[in-house]
Amino acid sequence: MDKFMDNPWFIKGLALVLAVLLYSSVNPGAKDVYVPTNQKTEDIKDYPVKAYYDTENLVVSGIPNTVDISLKGPITHVQTAKALRNFEVYIDLKDAKIGRQKVKLKIRELSDKIKATIKPEYVYVTVREKVTKEFKVEAEYNHANIADGYIAGQPFVEPGEVKITGAKNLIDRIAYVKAVIEENSDMKETISRNAEVQVLDKNLNKLNVTVEPSTVKVTLPIKNNNKTVPISIVQKGTPPEGVTIDKIELETREAVISGNEQVLKNIKNVRVEVDVSKITADQTLELPVIIANGVTKVTPQLVKVKVKVSITTQEEKTITKIPIQIKGLANDYEAEMDDPNNQMISLLVNGEGNKLKSLGPEDFNAYVDLSDLDEGNHEVNIHIEGPSDLEWKPNKSKAKVTITTNA
Repeated sequence: MDKFMDNPWFIKGLALVLAVLLYSSVNPGAKDVYVPTNQKTEDIKDYPVKAYYDTENLVVSGIPNTVDISLKGPITHVQTAKALRNFEVYIDLKDAKIGRQKVKLKIRELSDKIKATIKPEYVYVTVREKVTKEFKVEAEYNHANIADGYIAGQPFVEPGEVKITGAKNLIDRIAYVKAVIEENSDMKETISRNAEVQVLDKNLNKLNVTVEPSTVKVTLPIKNNNKTVPISIVQKGTPPEGVTIDKIELETREAVISGNEQVLKNIKNVRVEVDVSKITADQTLELPVIIANGVTKVTPQLVKVKVKVSITTQEEKTITKIPIQIKGLANDYEAEMDDPNNQMISLLVNGEGNKLKSLGPEDFNAYVDLSDLDEGNHEVNIHIEGPSDLEWKPNKSKAKVTITTNA
């Protein structure tokens, strides 16, 4: 063997044999033969979709974010594709025209040994012209979050305008461009917040557009807005009979009101209404402070009111010998009173006791009116005049007189 190994022709022959064997084992013309049992189908859910179009001048709607894919092929190839996800699902809209159209989803960079099925295979997209316009931003906040006794001034937005880019039909629908301040606590001082810009249509639906910048700085000035005013007493109703209201006093004489600056400017006072129609003795009442329209708060809301009264007892007194005068008699007539024959009446007077003590006949005026009466016998009414704060009842309401002609 040593002689054979040392022979160069032996080595060359052995190399030739090995080369032939190696060539036959890697013949490039041979094809793989796949056994059906090595085939596999795998589903991939929510695979991302890419779209290719003129993003500077066009806006496309209707492109799905993801699709479902079914892969079928040799088990090793399918498992590798599913694990690596090194292929692309896309829509080619580089030559698309303005309007609605049906396009096919495509796949690339996937092994040609794998058959892919995309669901959905086709989609309808709408291609529109892209428009950019500038809009003024309005600040918005919840007025209920302003603390009692404080008011908010005009909010300041920086920058005051933003550029909005989107499909022309969406840009035409823009009704509101707002920056909303999200603040839940009671606000008592000026605040500055970064707020996201919201673009809405007239029905407050959010529009799918691009805003630059997407956030703005909103400054909301807040200041205290109170005013101190006197509390006025307004008496309502009439006291019961025999009750005199001597004094009504407030325990608290001033109130602090809050509201719009213009409203407060015109308000001089607030009031407490005291109903005296049911008061029969000295009383302390707790009553609400009544405010004008536009005032949002008053402190205190309730005040104590002291009512002092005098009680007067009603008494009766009979006043007698009140003379009855004759009025209105013509000059050519004479009159004689037949009843009462003494030409006097009595009155039963009702009133406060202290007023009745000094009351006498001279405080009343009784008379009969004989105007337009002719000669003869007549029955006429007796008229009585007296103090307006007293009530009385006469013992007679009519008198009988005889009218005769002067001799």
